[in-house]
Amino acid sequence: MTALTLSTSSAATARADAVVVGVAKGAKGPVPAAGAEAVDEAFGGKLAAVLETLGATGAEGEVTKLPAADGLKAPVVLAVGLGAAPAEDETYDNETLRRAAGSAARALNGTKKAAFALPLEDAEAAAAVSEGALLGAYAFTAFRSDGAAADAKKGAKGGNGASAPLAEVTLLGGKPRDKEFKAATERAQVLAAEIHRARDLINTPANALDPKSFAAEAQAAAKEFGLKVEVLDEKALKKGGYGGLLGVGQGSDAPPRLVRIAHTHAKATKTLALVGKGITYDSGGISLKPAGHNETMKCDMSGAAAVFAAVVAAARLGLEVNVTGWLALAENMPSGNATRPGDVLTMYSGKTVEVLNTDAEGRLVLADALTRASEEEPDAIIDVATLTGAMVLALGNRTFGIMANDDAFRTTIHEIAEEVGEQSWPMPMPAELRKGMDSSVADIANMGERMGGGLVAGLFLKEFIGEGITWAHLDIAGPAFHESAPYGYTHKGGTGSSVRTLLRLAERTASGDLG
Repeated sequence: MTALTLSTSSAATARADAVVVGVAKGAKGPVPAAGAEAVDEAFGGKLAAVLETLGATGAEGEVTKLPAADGLKAPVVLAVGLGAAPAEDETYDNETLRRAAGSAARALNGTKKAAFALPLEDAEAAAAVSEGALLGAYAFTAFRSDGAAADAKKGAKGGNGASAPLAEVTLLGGKPRDKEFKAATERAQVLAAEIHRARDLINTPANALDPKSFAAEAQAAAKEFGLKVEVLDEKALKKGGYGGLLGVGQGSDAPPRLVRIAHTHAKATKTLALVGKGITYDSGGISLKPAGHNETMKCDMSGAAAVFAAVVAAARLGLEVNVTGWLALAENMPSGNATRPGDVLTMYSGKTVEVLNTDAEGRLVLADALTRASEEEPDAIIDVATLTGAMVLALGNRTFGIMANDDAFRTTIHEIAEEVGEQSWPMPMPAELRKGMDSSVADIANMGERMGGGLVAGLFLKEFIGEGITWAHLDIAGPAFHESAPYGYTHKGGTGSSVRTLLRLAERTASGDLG
């Protein structure tokens, strides 16, 4: 994990391998942002002119490296674009700072230390820059050959070109003795570490992460951070009647697991239950996915990874709220023992489900976990899942959908997501779509109308929520796994989508501030 420190040093005197400054997009070219004054002075007030000569415009996410001028301790200046400058009485929004810091950190892979002199108006801005820099400073090298992982730790490049993330970040103007700044950056370090935990799990190939090994990861974290953990193996699941988990997992040689991992606080008055879809690999089962759709299906456990990370983060921050995570873990494979289209499963709730499509498996494992979570009567349940391609078609690759049985709760989660920089959108639950899941042989089918498939999936899950319990469903199928070019603090691969939203929801629940 990249180290983070606060410093009152000037950008001119900071000892680092590079100093990072912000540049805004002005009407006549790039304009140095607040924090860059000392660097601009070292360039004789001509930093903007030099950057413009190099082709810089100040556009958001644009990165320009140049040799430092005399008078700067750091040998390299990295200017990162912030986009349009805010009005005179306004400041840069936190997500702009977060992405700028992330872009800079990514550009400094293989560097030992960088001093960030971005605009820091307050502790919130410091938190945003910290989060962005730490999330940008990420690399998944566990499976690199030729000693790349070992070399990366030294800031070198391995035989296959892998390089280590930026090793140390110093926030200039960060007020190290200010309680708010210190608390904000300490939180950022915990948050980034747990998002990295989620990213690592998502990026791990399925031959190295099955339900059993995922459960072992939860047990190890529980021991380290004082969490309560319970793992139901295939025998316990069969004894308990968890037909959804067993039905999905029966086609695989790696049997399913249901993990309960909980943070409790002696003074807590509220309890949140977080439920995550954990399909460690999704072939589609007998309803096999077409060619070209299997290669990234190690990411179908992103919901469980996010829930796991959020619970650990809540524990590490000592939040005065009980947060229970339920990880519904299974591998969906085709075999002679796999569930067939047309089979009927008896769920943990006692309801029967006709399986019309074995590739609609996430809702089956979630249904069992949602019923089990409901038995503890939490104040709210939030499930997180890479559930439907339909949601990606509706909202694209960067936005997750929010459905709920309470409009006010759905709005609150949407507002929280926007606050922490995660793109989301509230989605409806049209009652008329429920009829499409009527079955002639069972209580309900796992498929309904094709149009509005993401909404149909949410309506299915709603059937398994305990009476009177507030519930929301986050379909993160789009943003959970990024396949295009990196941007901001987002790398290719697992993103850790929704961890920030879940943690802020827990914090607001702890403080009694849910609106």
